[in-house]
Amino acid sequence: MINKIGKVTVYVKDQELAKDFWINKVGFVLKFEQAMGPNMSWIEVGPSKDEFTTLVLYSKSAMEQQNPSAVSHPSILFSTTDIESAYEKMNQNGVEVDEMQRLPFGTMFSFKDQDGNNYLLREDK
Repeated sequence: MINKIGKVTVYVKDQELAKDFWINKVGFVLKFEQAMGPNMSWIEVGPSKDEFTTLVLYSKSAMEQQNPSAVSHPSILFSTTDIESAYEKMNQNGVEVDEMQRLPFGTMFSFKDQDGNNYLLREDK
């Protein structure tokens, strides 16, 4: 059966801007990049070189031509062991972050990428 999440595809307007956002603002690493034809690449980023799960930064316009109903944004929840540092670093890097939420079941905050898509970062201890 299924034992891991391999890839999550995020549909983006500009792959280069998305790559810059995830690498230079969020601190991910480039895991894989390969041309797929004119003006489009297969780009994968992840939290570290060793992390199995990656985000695929896929061209939104290409997917709208291939399968228009597939481009709605997925709900993605990331994990960290140091929420305070992550919040501060994203703030310093110009990432749009919401206020920290300290709830009985965990501390978390939402943030937006370069296209305005929402994500959630939650602390796992």
